[in-house]
Amino acid sequence: MVALVIVKDLAEITSYCFANRIIPKSFKESITVALRKEKKKNYSLLNSYRLITFENTLVKVLEKHVANIMLKAVKEHRLLL
Repeated sequence: MVALVIVKDLAEITSYCFANRIIPKSFKESITVALRKEKKKNYSLLNSYRLITFENTLVKVLEKHVANIMLKAVKEHRLLL
């Protein structure tokens, strides 16, 4: 439901950013958390942890949209044989 409400504004903002080659700082930020792996004997070793990265959800949506546009162009113009 939210997508239906913000889609127009989101499209305008995205188009503006692409046209002006602007990448908002928040798009580049992520949060990385180190979680302990279960049943490890020595937690002083780096391989005893698993890194989980949380990216900006809006960036994920935009990346997927741009990837779909690029894939469509590649197929349409037969760029990969």
